[in-house]
Amino acid sequence: MTPTALLLIAHGSRRPEANADLEHLGAVLRDRGEFIHVQPAYLELCEPSIVAGGELCVVAGAGRVVLLPYFLSAGVHVVEDLAAARDELARRSPNVTFTLAEPLGRHSLMIEIVLQRARQAMA
Repeated sequence: MTPTALLLIAHGSRRPEANADLEHLGAVLRDRGEFIHVQPAYLELCEPSIVAGGELCVVAGAGRVVLLPYFLSAGVHVVEDLAAARDELARRSPNVTFTLAEPLGRHSLMIEIVLQRARQAMA
């Protein structure tokens, strides 16, 4: 089985509290041990960048890196910017497979999350 890393990608914010959500998610997934490396990365405003984060995955020994957009929809960032970052990583590390996952928005569990948040607000 190919050693696989997970590159979690968020937009990035000047507010550390906003970036802490991705760091928390990364830590939880890291503790589960499914991936040889879990690396948060940011499109802009924070470090590491997507390419730098992907390179950290390669250094950690990944033969495959899943780029997971922590975005709700496939807007310009996901369709163009993340695809460009994936292509740049593939160019830099041709022996590693880089796969761009779908954004979170259309997953069936999002309905339950939205309903739970709405119910919490009404309570």
